[in-house]
Amino acid sequence: MVSFERRGLLLILLVFGISLTALTGNLSAQNWAEKMFKEKIHDFRMVGRGTKSVYHFDFTNLYEEDVHIAAVRTSCGCTTPTVSQKTLKTHEKASVQATFNTSSFVGQKSATVTVVFDRPAYAEVQLKVSGYIRTDITFDPPEINYGEISAGTSREQEVMITHRGNSDWEITDVRSHCRHLQVRLDPPQRSAGQVRYRMRVKLNESMDEGDIRERLTLISNDQEFPTTEMAIAGRIRPSVSVSPAAVSLGTTAPDSTISRRLVVRGDEPFEIMDVQCADKRFEFKVPVGEKKVHLMTVNFKGDGTTTSISQEIRIVTSLPDGKSASCVVSGTVSDGSK
Repeated sequence: MVSFERRGLLLILLVFGISLTALTGNLSAQNWAEKMFKEKIHDFRMVGRGTKSVYHFDFTNLYEEDVHIAAVRTSCGCTTPTVSQKTLKTHEKASVQATFNTSSFVGQKSATVTVVFDRPAYAEVQLKVSGYIRTDITFDPPEINYGEISAGTSREQEVMITHRGNSDWEITDVRSHCRHLQVRLDPPQRSAGQVRYRMRVKLNESMDEGDIRERLTLISNDQEFPTTEMAIAGRIRPSVSVSPAAVSLGTTAPDSTISRRLVVRGDEPFEIMDVQCADKRFEFKVPVGEKKVHLMTVNFKGDGTTTSISQEIRIVTSLPDGKSASCVVSGTVSDGSK
Protein backbone atom coordinates (compact mmCIF):
# COMPACT_ATOMS: atom_id res chain seq x y z
CA MET A 1 0.00 0.00 0.00
CA VAL A 2 1.09 3.59 -0.64
CA SER A 3 1.56 5.57 2.55
CA PHE A 4 -0.37 8.74 3.30
CA GLU A 5 2.83 10.80 3.01
CA ARG A 6 3.70 9.22 -0.35
CA ARG A 7 0.18 9.82 -1.69
CA GLY A 8 0.49 13.45 -0.60
CA LEU A 9 3.82 13.81 -2.37
CA LEU A 10 2.44 12.26 -5.55
CA LEU A 11 -0.52 14.64 -5.45
CA ILE A 12 1.78 17.64 -5.10
CA LEU A 13 3.92 16.47 -8.00
CA LEU A 14 0.81 15.90 -10.13
CA VAL A 15 -0.55 19.40 -9.43
CA PHE A 16 2.89 20.89 -10.09
CA GLY A 17 3.12 18.99 -13.38
CA ILE A 18 -0.32 20.21 -14.50
CA SER A 19 0.58 23.80 -13.61
CA LEU A 20 3.91 23.54 -15.43
CA THR A 21 2.22 22.12 -18.53
CA ALA A 22 -0.38 24.90 -18.53
CA LEU A 23 2.33 27.53 -18.12
CA THR A 24 4.42 26.06 -20.93
CA GLY A 25 1.37 25.91 -23.20
CA ASN A 26 0.54 29.52 -22.39
CA LEU A 27 4.05 30.70 -23.20
CA SER A 28 3.94 28.79 -26.46
CA ALA A 29 0.60 30.40 -27.34
CA GLN A 30 2.00 33.86 -26.65
CA ASN A 31 5.10 33.15 -28.69
CA TRP A 32 3.29 32.33 -31.95
CA ALA A 33 1.54 35.70 -31.89
CA GLU A 34 4.62 37.73 -30.94
CA LYS A 35 6.56 36.24 -33.86
CA MET A 36 4.24 38.06 -36.28
CA PHE A 37 5.32 41.54 -35.11
CA LYS A 38 8.41 43.33 -36.41
CA GLU A 39 8.57 45.70 -33.43
CA LYS A 40 6.85 45.75 -30.03
CA ILE A 41 8.32 48.96 -28.53
CA HIS A 42 8.28 52.54 -29.85
CA ASP A 43 9.49 55.84 -28.41
CA PHE A 44 7.87 58.95 -29.90
CA ARG A 45 10.62 60.92 -28.14
CA MET A 46 9.91 64.67 -27.86
CA VAL A 47 6.80 65.92 -29.72
CA GLY A 48 4.93 69.23 -29.82
CA ARG A 49 1.47 69.89 -28.41
CA GLY A 50 -1.26 68.95 -30.88
CA THR A 51 1.11 67.35 -33.41
CA LYS A 52 0.13 64.17 -35.26
CA SER A 53 2.02 61.25 -33.72
CA VAL A 54 1.08 57.76 -34.95
CA TYR A 55 3.16 54.61 -34.98
CA HIS A 56 2.29 51.50 -37.00
CA PHE A 57 3.14 48.19 -35.36
CA ASP A 58 3.24 46.06 -38.53
CA PHE A 59 2.58 42.33 -38.38
CA THR A 60 2.23 39.47 -40.87
CA ASN A 61 0.27 36.24 -40.64
CA LEU A 62 3.05 33.64 -40.84
CA TYR A 63 0.68 30.67 -40.55
CA GLU A 64 -1.66 28.70 -42.80
CA GLU A 65 -4.66 29.31 -40.54
CA ASP A 66 -6.57 32.60 -40.45
CA VAL A 67 -5.49 34.98 -37.67
CA HIS A 68 -8.17 37.08 -35.95
CA ILE A 69 -7.86 39.98 -33.50
CA ALA A 70 -10.69 39.84 -30.97
CA ALA A 71 -9.86 43.07 -29.12
CA VAL A 72 -7.25 45.74 -28.56
CA ARG A 73 -7.00 47.83 -25.38
CA THR A 74 -4.72 50.45 -23.88
CA SER A 75 -3.48 51.07 -20.35
CA CYS A 76 -3.55 54.87 -20.75
CA GLY A 77 -5.83 57.38 -22.44
CA CYS A 78 -2.74 59.10 -23.78
CA THR A 79 -2.65 56.46 -26.54
CA THR A 80 -5.51 55.32 -28.79
CA PRO A 81 -5.05 51.99 -30.59
CA THR A 82 -6.76 50.97 -33.83
CA VAL A 83 -6.35 47.96 -36.13
CA SER A 84 -6.13 48.26 -39.90
CA GLN A 85 -7.50 44.73 -40.44
CA LYS A 86 -8.85 42.27 -37.88
CA THR A 87 -8.79 39.04 -39.91
CA LEU A 88 -5.70 38.04 -41.85
CA LYS A 89 -5.33 35.10 -44.18
CA THR A 90 -1.94 33.48 -44.57
CA HIS A 91 0.83 35.95 -45.53
CA GLU A 92 -1.49 38.95 -45.31
CA LYS A 93 -0.17 42.07 -43.56
CA ALA A 94 -1.82 44.57 -41.21
CA SER A 95 -0.88 47.00 -38.47
CA VAL A 96 -1.89 48.10 -34.99
CA GLN A 97 -1.81 51.89 -35.08
CA ALA A 98 -0.93 53.62 -31.80
CA THR A 99 -1.94 57.31 -31.80
CA PHE A 100 -0.32 59.53 -29.18
CA ASN A 101 -3.00 61.94 -27.93
CA THR A 102 -0.87 65.08 -27.95
CA SER A 103 -3.86 67.47 -27.78
CA SER A 104 -5.19 66.08 -24.48
CA PHE A 105 -2.02 65.16 -22.55
CA VAL A 106 1.29 66.81 -21.74
CA GLY A 107 4.58 65.74 -20.23
CA GLN A 108 6.11 62.27 -20.12
CA LYS A 109 3.55 59.58 -21.00
CA SER A 110 3.66 55.86 -21.66
CA ALA A 111 1.13 53.15 -22.43
CA THR A 112 0.85 49.43 -23.01
CA VAL A 113 -1.37 48.39 -25.92
CA THR A 114 -2.63 44.81 -25.53
CA VAL A 115 -3.64 42.97 -28.71
CA VAL A 116 -5.91 39.97 -28.04
CA PHE A 117 -6.04 37.14 -30.58
CA ASP A 118 -8.71 34.43 -30.49
CA ARG A 119 -7.80 32.55 -33.68
CA PRO A 120 -6.14 30.20 -34.44
CA ALA A 121 -5.48 30.09 -30.66
CA TYR A 122 -5.83 32.51 -27.78
CA ALA A 123 -2.85 34.81 -27.24
CA GLU A 124 -2.04 38.34 -26.11
CA VAL A 125 0.72 40.60 -27.41
CA GLN A 126 1.77 43.71 -25.49
CA LEU A 127 3.04 46.73 -27.42
CA LYS A 128 4.67 49.58 -25.51
CA VAL A 129 4.81 53.26 -26.48
CA SER A 130 6.22 56.29 -24.71
CA GLY A 131 7.09 59.93 -25.34
CA TYR A 132 7.19 63.47 -23.99
CA ILE A 133 4.56 66.01 -25.06
CA ARG A 134 5.85 69.57 -24.72
CA THR A 135 3.56 72.61 -24.60
CA ASP A 136 5.91 75.33 -25.86
CA ILE A 137 6.08 74.15 -29.50
CA THR A 138 3.23 73.78 -32.00
CA PHE A 139 3.11 72.91 -35.69
CA ASP A 140 0.59 74.16 -38.25
CA PRO A 141 -0.47 71.84 -39.86
CA PRO A 142 0.09 69.19 -37.15
CA GLU A 143 1.87 66.88 -39.63
CA ILE A 144 3.18 66.91 -43.17
CA ASN A 145 0.96 64.56 -45.16
CA TYR A 146 1.49 64.28 -48.91
CA GLY A 147 -1.57 62.08 -49.38
CA GLU A 148 -1.41 59.53 -52.21
CA ILE A 149 0.75 60.46 -55.19
CA SER A 150 2.06 58.62 -58.25
CA ALA A 151 5.54 57.11 -58.32
CA GLY A 152 8.16 59.50 -59.69
CA THR A 153 6.25 62.56 -58.48
CA SER A 154 7.74 65.44 -56.47
CA ARG A 155 5.67 67.39 -53.96
CA GLU A 156 6.37 70.15 -51.44
CA GLN A 157 4.51 71.21 -48.29
CA GLU A 158 5.16 73.90 -45.75
CA VAL A 159 4.58 74.06 -42.02
CA MET A 160 4.70 76.92 -39.51
CA ILE A 161 6.67 76.13 -36.34
CA THR A 162 5.88 78.30 -33.32
CA HIS A 163 7.85 78.36 -30.06
CA ARG A 164 6.48 80.33 -27.13
CA GLY A 165 8.22 81.43 -23.94
CA ASN A 166 11.69 82.38 -25.17
CA SER A 167 12.38 84.77 -28.03
CA ASP A 168 16.03 83.59 -28.16
CA TRP A 169 15.01 80.03 -29.06
CA GLU A 170 16.65 78.89 -32.30
CA ILE A 171 16.53 75.88 -34.62
CA THR A 172 20.14 74.96 -35.32
CA ASP A 173 19.57 71.92 -37.55
CA VAL A 174 16.89 69.67 -39.08
CA ARG A 175 17.74 65.98 -39.49
CA SER A 176 16.14 63.00 -41.18
CA HIS A 177 17.15 59.43 -41.96
CA CYS A 178 15.31 59.69 -45.30
CA ARG A 179 17.51 60.78 -48.22
CA HIS A 180 14.44 61.55 -50.36
CA LEU A 181 13.45 64.63 -48.32
CA GLN A 182 14.79 68.16 -48.70
CA VAL A 183 14.17 70.79 -46.01
CA ARG A 184 14.36 74.56 -46.38
CA LEU A 185 14.03 76.77 -43.29
CA ASP A 186 13.21 80.49 -43.63
CA PRO A 187 14.80 83.02 -41.24
CA PRO A 188 13.00 83.19 -37.87
CA GLN A 189 10.31 85.74 -37.09
CA ARG A 190 10.86 86.96 -33.52
CA SER A 191 8.50 88.85 -31.23
CA ALA A 192 8.06 89.20 -27.47
CA GLY A 193 8.29 85.70 -26.03
CA GLN A 194 7.72 83.99 -29.39
CA VAL A 195 9.70 82.63 -32.34
CA ARG A 196 8.20 81.41 -35.64
CA TYR A 197 9.82 79.46 -38.47
CA ARG A 198 8.39 78.67 -41.89
CA MET A 199 9.70 75.29 -43.00
CA ARG A 200 9.29 73.77 -46.46
CA VAL A 201 9.70 70.03 -46.91
CA LYS A 202 10.11 68.68 -50.44
CA LEU A 203 9.49 65.03 -51.30
CA ASN A 204 11.75 64.02 -54.19
CA GLU A 205 10.56 61.95 -57.12
CA SER A 206 13.09 59.28 -56.10
CA MET A 207 11.00 58.26 -53.06
CA ASP A 208 10.34 54.52 -52.93
CA GLU A 209 6.85 53.18 -53.61
CA GLY A 210 4.63 52.35 -50.64
CA ASP A 211 3.63 54.04 -47.40
CA ILE A 212 5.61 57.06 -46.21
CA ARG A 213 6.30 56.90 -42.48
CA GLU A 214 9.14 59.29 -41.84
CA ARG A 215 9.94 61.97 -39.30
CA LEU A 216 12.08 65.07 -38.98
CA THR A 217 14.12 65.88 -35.90
CA LEU A 218 14.46 69.58 -35.09
CA ILE A 219 17.64 70.43 -33.19
CA SER A 220 17.47 73.61 -31.09
CA ASN A 221 19.65 75.60 -28.69
CA ASP A 222 17.37 74.58 -25.79
CA GLN A 223 19.74 72.64 -23.51
CA GLU A 224 16.91 71.05 -21.50
CA PHE A 225 14.83 69.96 -24.53
CA PRO A 226 17.20 70.03 -27.52
CA THR A 227 15.12 67.89 -29.94
CA THR A 228 11.54 67.81 -31.21
CA GLU A 229 10.02 65.31 -33.65
CA MET A 230 7.62 65.94 -36.53
CA ALA A 231 5.80 63.23 -38.50
CA ILE A 232 5.77 62.93 -42.30
CA ALA A 233 3.14 60.70 -43.89
CA GLY A 234 1.71 59.78 -47.27
CA ARG A 235 1.77 57.01 -49.85
CA ILE A 236 3.57 56.55 -53.15
CA ARG A 237 1.15 54.61 -55.32
CA PRO A 238 2.93 51.74 -57.09
CA SER A 239 3.13 52.13 -60.87
CA VAL A 240 2.03 48.49 -61.14
CA SER A 241 0.22 46.28 -58.61
CA VAL A 242 -1.32 42.82 -58.36
CA SER A 243 -4.34 41.76 -56.35
CA PRO A 244 -4.91 39.85 -54.29
CA ALA A 245 -1.45 40.18 -52.75
CA ALA A 246 -1.93 36.92 -50.84
CA VAL A 247 -3.58 33.99 -52.63
CA SER A 248 -4.75 30.89 -50.77
CA LEU A 249 -5.15 27.53 -52.49
CA GLY A 250 -6.53 25.95 -49.31
CA THR A 251 -6.06 22.20 -48.94
CA THR A 252 -5.95 20.20 -52.15
CA ALA A 253 -5.32 16.60 -53.27
CA PRO A 254 -1.87 15.65 -54.67
CA ASP A 255 -3.13 15.16 -58.24
CA SER A 256 -5.67 18.00 -58.42
CA THR A 257 -5.65 21.20 -60.47
CA ILE A 258 -6.63 24.56 -58.97
CA SER A 259 -7.09 27.87 -60.77
CA ARG A 260 -6.98 31.39 -59.37
CA ARG A 261 -7.42 34.76 -61.05
CA LEU A 262 -5.03 37.72 -60.56
CA VAL A 263 -5.72 41.35 -61.49
CA VAL A 264 -2.62 43.30 -62.56
CA ARG A 265 -3.02 47.10 -62.75
CA GLY A 266 -0.80 49.94 -63.89
CA ASP A 267 -0.96 53.73 -64.14
CA GLU A 268 -0.04 53.47 -67.80
CA PRO A 269 -0.80 50.77 -70.42
CA PHE A 270 1.75 47.97 -70.21
CA GLU A 271 2.48 44.46 -71.42
CA ILE A 272 3.26 41.47 -69.20
CA MET A 273 6.72 40.39 -70.30
CA ASP A 274 7.44 37.53 -67.92
CA VAL A 275 6.01 35.62 -64.95
CA GLN A 276 8.61 34.23 -62.56
CA CYS A 277 7.94 31.37 -60.16
CA ALA A 278 10.38 28.78 -58.79
CA ASP A 279 7.70 26.07 -58.42
CA LYS A 280 7.21 24.31 -61.77
CA ARG A 281 3.77 23.06 -60.71
CA PHE A 282 2.45 26.55 -61.43
CA GLU A 283 1.40 27.50 -64.95
CA PHE A 284 0.15 30.89 -66.14
CA LYS A 285 -2.23 32.07 -68.80
CA VAL A 286 -0.86 35.51 -69.68
CA PRO A 287 -2.94 38.03 -71.66
CA VAL A 288 -1.29 39.70 -74.63
CA GLY A 289 -1.12 43.35 -75.63
CA GLU A 290 -0.74 46.62 -73.76
CA LYS A 291 -3.46 47.80 -71.37
CA LYS A 292 -3.84 49.24 -67.89
CA VAL A 293 -5.62 46.20 -66.43
CA HIS A 294 -4.72 42.57 -67.11
CA LEU A 295 -6.62 39.49 -65.89
CA MET A 296 -4.17 36.63 -65.49
CA THR A 297 -4.97 33.00 -64.66
CA VAL A 298 -2.78 30.96 -62.31
CA ASN A 299 -3.05 27.15 -62.49
CA PHE A 300 -1.55 24.81 -59.93
CA LYS A 301 -1.19 21.20 -61.13
CA GLY A 302 -0.31 18.64 -58.47
CA ASP A 303 2.43 16.14 -59.24
CA GLY A 304 1.37 13.51 -56.71
CA THR A 305 3.53 14.77 -53.86
CA THR A 306 2.22 16.12 -50.54
CA THR A 307 3.73 19.33 -49.26
CA SER A 308 3.04 22.83 -47.99
CA ILE A 309 3.03 25.61 -50.58
CA SER A 310 4.47 29.06 -49.99
CA GLN A 311 5.56 30.57 -53.26
CA GLU A 312 6.17 34.07 -54.64
CA ILE A 313 4.92 34.91 -58.13
CA ARG A 314 6.61 37.92 -59.71
CA ILE A 315 5.07 39.60 -62.76
CA VAL A 316 7.52 41.60 -64.89
CA THR A 317 6.07 44.34 -67.11
CA SER A 318 7.16 46.48 -70.06
CA LEU A 319 7.08 49.62 -67.91
CA PRO A 320 10.36 51.57 -67.51
CA ASP A 321 13.11 49.74 -65.59
CA GLY A 322 11.17 46.50 -65.92
CA LYS A 323 8.72 47.41 -63.16
CA SER A 324 7.26 44.34 -61.50
CA ALA A 325 4.69 43.32 -58.92
CA SER A 326 4.43 40.16 -56.86
CA CYS A 327 2.04 38.12 -54.77
CA VAL A 328 2.40 35.12 -52.45
CA VAL A 329 0.50 31.87 -53.05
CA SER A 330 0.09 29.41 -50.18
CA GLY A 331 -1.75 26.19 -49.45
CA THR A 332 -1.42 22.56 -48.45
CA VAL A 333 -1.27 19.48 -50.66
CA SER A 334 -2.54 16.51 -48.67
CA ASP A 335 -3.83 13.01 -49.42
CA GLY A 336 -6.22 13.24 -46.47
CA SER A 337 -4.70 10.26 -44.63
CA LYS A 338 -3.65 12.32 -41.61
